[in-house]
Amino acid sequence: MNADEERQFREFVAARSRSLLHTAYLLTGDWEQGRDLLQTALASTARRWSKLRDREQPEIYVRRALYHAQVDRFRLLSWGRETVTETLPDRPSGQGADWADTVVQRQDIMSALRRLPKRQRAVIVLRYFEDRPDGEIAAILGVAQGTVRSQTHKALASLRTALAGAEPSASTSTASGRGVTA
Repeated sequence: MNADEERQFREFVAARSRSLLHTAYLLTGDWEQGRDLLQTALASTARRWSKLRDREQPEIYVRRALYHAQVDRFRLLSWGRETVTETLPDRPSGQGADWADTVVQRQDIMSALRRLPKRQRAVIVLRYFEDRPDGEIAAILGVAQGTVRSQTHKALASLRTALAGAEPSASTSTASGRGVTA
């Protein structure tokens, strides 16, 4: 990597690390494992930086590296044993909620997310946490758009089942207008 390429890579890392770390956290469910995963993906990207054909879209390459590193890590190390809970919240409680309850609810939601298969989790993270369109998700994961839609459908069905007993409400919606209905 020459000096100009190194400068470009450092600028990219400085500009996008925070967003990429949040994605890595959502994929792993743990900040330290997320940091390790991001470092692995960035190291892989640095080695190939000079060969990246489309310098306008290095983030897609890094996100793909994050996803594949997470899948490889899970397969090789067999880590990620989650604690199963009986009931999970469907949505955060009202305005007068206790912060401790909110933290517990977030942990429960993360636990349900971690129980999803890796590809389904990646699709949910990219779609609902990062609000990315199907085409971009397909490019990041290296799959067809139809696969993204089918994996989303399966993941939402699994989450609905896991969250069904938490609250009797009819639906929860996100800021993007897409929602999870019970």
